[in-house]
Amino acid sequence: MERNWLSWITIILVIVGALNWGLVGIFDFNLVSAIFGAVMWLENLIYILVGLSGIVELAMLFKK
Repeated sequence: MERNWLSWITIILVIVGALNWGLVGIFDFNLVSAIFGAVMWLENLIYILVGLSGIVELAMLFKK
């Protein structure tokens, strides 16, 4: 299956979210907060985009 640009963005955001949760679980270090913590609305936007990307990828999984 060929991926379009939106699909690539969602998969990258899902990977970023997974890596962030891994860092939180192993080292108690939140990379998103470390990078965007000074700008709370941007940090929240990243979390929202990661969550929406997970939903999109889940839907694509069942669409196949």
